[in-house]
Amino acid sequence: MRIRNHPFQTIDWSGIKKVEHKGASGFATWQTLMMGTIRIRMVEYSINYLADHWCKKGHIIYCIRGKMTTELSNGTLHKMRAGMTYHVGDGSSSHRSFSKKGCILFIVD
Repeated sequence: MRIRNHPFQTIDWSGIKKVEHKGASGFATWQTLMMGTIRIRMVEYSINYLADHWCKKGHIIYCIRGKMTTELSNGTLHKMRAGMTYHVGDGSSSHRSFSKKGCILFIVD
């Protein structure tokens, strides 16, 4: 990731529009800000959320509240709780996430 020629900026997430994305079950609500080619998101998973696809994109994810599990295409499960992060590179490990009770994530990709 390269952050090029971008001036200092603060983000008031309360002013960023929320967009709902349906999962295989439940839904995710995204608030998205683009900084050049870098996407910065605040994402909330509903109760019983399951992603509707296997993702190959790289991310840095910080779990702000709640719990989630990320499944890799090889079947391994990685549990996340508030205060934890994970990172994965583009094309490195196909993954999808689910959350039984919902969670809030900060994601940079």
